[in-house]
Amino acid sequence: MKIAELFYSLQGEGSLVGVPSFFIRTSGCNLRCVWCDTPYTSWRPEGTEMPLDRILDEWRAHPARHVVITGGEPMIAPEIVPLTHRLREAGAHITIETAGTVTAPVACDLMSISPKLANSTPPDSGPEGSWAARHERLRIQPAVLAELMGRYEYQLKFVVQNPADVDEVRALVRQLGAAADRVILMPEGVTAEVLRERARWIAEVCKEEGFRFSPRLHVELYGNRRGV
Repeated sequence: MKIAELFYSLQGEGSLVGVPSFFIRTSGCNLRCVWCDTPYTSWRPEGTEMPLDRILDEWRAHPARHVVITGGEPMIAPEIVPLTHRLREAGAHITIETAGTVTAPVACDLMSISPKLANSTPPDSGPEGSWAARHERLRIQPAVLAELMGRYEYQLKFVVQNPADVDEVRALVRQLGAAADRVILMPEGVTAEVLRERARWIAEVCKEEGFRFSPRLHVELYGNRRGV
């Protein structure tokens, strides 16, 4: 399995924010978000092939029951199904962080689905342009989202940049029939200053809509760097 990094930290986002967790970051993605904060798993995929035994041994070396499988897009990793079932058999609580564009018969306790809004689409010109049409076509897959929401305990986590994004969130939430308390808004940004600025008005939206707010705790604690 191609792994970009393994590390032990606190969950920085979503309903389990602050929980000590072991992170398994796979490499490879079927989308190309323009603001991607892990380009080494998408725009320029890198990593090391690791056997599942080694991944599980690395997890067992840390005092964490919670495992977060992230990426990139972990649901396209060739060995994602056996990895999750082995983790389940070993007693792990498994969160999978996915864009919700593909599905697989994984073992999962919390499906953390982050549908990509229009703010994620790269420009259609310049070096990123070759991905623009493909990304736009793939980023929202209603049938896949509905399947994941019906099969697993889930949260819908949206990366928000500006107030116009909220209209897109509302429309998709209505289309999917998601309960407001399963919807999480999180500011986009890789610096504490930008996150704080966007958090102020996003928090007010959450109060009005009944959505949940998520910080990016790992950025606030450690900055925008790998392995945290």
